[in-house]
Amino acid sequence: MQNDTLLAVPFFTFMGLILERSGMAEDLLETVGQVFGPLRGGLALATIFVGALLAATTGVMAAAVISMGLISLPIMLRCGYNRSIATGVITASGTLAQAIPPSLVLIVMADQLGRSVGDMYAGAIVPGLMLVGLYALFIVVLAIVRPSWAPALPEDALIYRETNGASGRRSLLAIMAIATVAAFIWSFLHDGIINPLVGREGRAPMDEVLILSMTAAAFFALAIALASRWMRLGLLSQLSERVVFVLLPPLVLIFLVLGTIFLGIATPTEGGAMGALGALIMAIGRRRLDFGLLKQALDNTAKLSCFVMFILIGATVFSFTFNAADGHFWVDRLFSKLPGGQIGFLIVVNLLVFVLGCFIDFFEIAFIVVPLLVVVAEKMGIDLIWFGVVIAMNLQTSFLTPPFGFALFYLRSVAPRNDYSDRVTNERIPAVTTAQIYKGSVMFMVLQLIMLAVVIAFPTLVTDRLSKAPVVNMDNIKIEAETGEYRNREEGPMKILTPEPMEDKTTPQAAGNVKEEDPMEAVRRAIEQDAKKK
Repeated sequence: MQNDTLLAVPFFTFMGLILERSGMAEDLLETVGQVFGPLRGGLALATIFVGALLAATTGVMAAAVISMGLISLPIMLRCGYNRSIATGVITASGTLAQAIPPSLVLIVMADQLGRSVGDMYAGAIVPGLMLVGLYALFIVVLAIVRPSWAPALPEDALIYRETNGASGRRSLLAIMAIATVAAFIWSFLHDGIINPLVGREGRAPMDEVLILSMTAAAFFALAIALASRWMRLGLLSQLSERVVFVLLPPLVLIFLVLGTIFLGIATPTEGGAMGALGALIMAIGRRRLDFGLLKQALDNTAKLSCFVMFILIGATVFSFTFNAADGHFWVDRLFSKLPGGQIGFLIVVNLLVFVLGCFIDFFEIAFIVVPLLVVVAEKMGIDLIWFGVVIAMNLQTSFLTPPFGFALFYLRSVAPRNDYSDRVTNERIPAVTTAQIYKGSVMFMVLQLIMLAVVIAFPTLVTDRLSKAPVVNMDNIKIEAETGEYRNREEGPMKILTPEPMEDKTTPQAAGNVKEEDPMEAVRRAIEQDAKKK
């Protein structure tokens, strides 16, 4: 109850639920689908990007998979997508909730590893974005090799057009170019603006510069769109305005939450509270917030928070009992003696977590299993932030593995079990089988395993952006004493550092063999011992 870090869980949950229940998912899918729709594989790309955004905002895999299954699956089936590709994209995008900030999973992981949430976010952001890029690259290659599996939207499905029949994409490209220039300008001015505010010397971390540059670009694009609408300048097309007003506000909210945490302005709990307030303001501004939606979001937030709290209570009781029976010593001896050192330990741990992830939820793994492994990992010299990101990305794969993957069951619960008539085309659409869902998940599971192997092989993808403790070079230490009144004018500062002579109880012969120690050497050795203790 005194854990301030876990207070962020209800705030981030409430933020995600408000954004999801206020129609953000539907608006995002419609808008991004219109942008990428004319391209082969465009709907799948839109599903990946929107799924990543939903995963980051809600932080709960079930909510992301179910939302995408209800919204995007019928559209892809209507357009003739390969069923395994359509279902695989949805389940894979939903599992991104494990590793993309600001995720609940990373908050809980940071708490169990004893590390800061800001460092966990900083370590996970690049691998998470790389995985999204790998998904997108797979769809692009698939659309080229098998165009019939991922067709483009038909012309009559493109609803945003200008009065002269133009698509409005030139205006969208122009506003994107202007926002990109604004981001580059901010990246050059970032240190000069932010460093004096936070009292920092030297260059800012790259992830902080990236997040705040994107935030500045989004604000600039929003300002242009608002000025064009209020002053009726007609600078942007319908498609451009739709993209700016639908896509950018939730992105700005996420960037502000991450930016304040990275800068150290806000703790994760304060950042979550700010995100929850921002989500309420966005829902009010879009006239989507009513008492029923607010009550539903509060109920679900309370349920999830109580679920996490009771799991934590049970895990704590288990840990006390397990440690009282000297179980932690058994775990230490079991894993520390594995062949292969760190790599052998990581392989065995990943296999263990992978199997457990097929049967139990993340919170049980984080509260029960992870604390048993942390001590061994720390003794072996493994960076705990890297260790946490590896486990989070491993859980994505286990939640996608047939026949036990949780994401597959969530999609199965909303995918059509029987043939149905499409409400737009009135065509008969065949049902989605469980075998098709399993087949689609295997393709994306291979991509996740590739990314997991890359993170294990290149730990600097995680550790390069972490805050590092200052390194003390003992050879360059200088000790300076202020001039002042000493006990005797003839005494110097080094004389005072020399201990008072004690009564000599040794024989003259023994005393003659004692060599007087240099006082500077004694001070140097004391500093070295103190540094080792820290």
